[in-house]
Amino acid sequence: MHIRVNGVQREIRPDTTLRQLQRQVAPHTDIAIYQGFQTDQDLPLCEGDTVTFIRRGSMPSGAEFEEMLFARHTPRVHEKIKGATVGIAGLGGLGSNIAEMLARTGVGRLVLADFDLVEPSNLNRQNYTVRHLGMPKVEATKLHLSEVNPYLKIAVHFIRVDESNLARIFEGCDVVCEAFDDPAQKAMLVSGLLEQLPDVAVVASSGMAGYASANQIKTSKQFHNLYLCGDGETDARPGCGLMAPRVGVCAGHQANMVLRLLLGECQP
Repeated sequence: MHIRVNGVQREIRPDTTLRQLQRQVAPHTDIAIYQGFQTDQDLPLCEGDTVTFIRRGSMPSGAEFEEMLFARHTPRVHEKIKGATVGIAGLGGLGSNIAEMLARTGVGRLVLADFDLVEPSNLNRQNYTVRHLGMPKVEATKLHLSEVNPYLKIAVHFIRVDESNLARIFEGCDVVCEAFDDPAQKAMLVSGLLEQLPDVAVVASSGMAGYASANQIKTSKQFHNLYLCGDGETDARPGCGLMAPRVGVCAGHQANMVLRLLLGECQP
């Protein structure tokens, strides 16, 4: 019987259990992750299973470390998405959080575009810290993501995205996330992508301000290759600001729709 153990294919006896295998190949480890699930049980193993053993406090190297980063994923998800490229237009509350979620999910390459700098009013909802103040958001995000997933490839564009450059920036992406604040920029990007890069799926956003119920935020398919996340109503305005909880929920919707698309799931 063949299974994958810490990133290496192994042949084992058909009647081997999880704990027996741990005693045989990794007796000094403390954590066992079987098929994406951390367990203390002694489970039977099956052909094609994936198992990861981890020792608390240790720093593995090479392929074993990459395997451990994504050990809690649903089996075979990482193999499918590590070759994908995702673009993110705008690195504010939505884009900076989408970027981290996709980095943690194991997307192989991100294309990040933003022309802004990190400033104090961003910290209430955007994925930055005090040490990032004054930095271009593309560089701050790249620095942060390199500490989250050292295997991630990142291309940055410190530029204002417009109709004349969006195809050049996002060419080669499998999916692009629209994460702008300004409605006019949102419309420009979505229409431009659909026209200039018609084979690229677009995951856009509308309505996540304030503190109304997070359950109002949803993902819908507008038409071929365009998906919309948000409540569709609650835009930022005087008296209704952007805050971390609902912005984070919407970012999660966008990141999850990206993941579904990369895995071949076209419905929200």
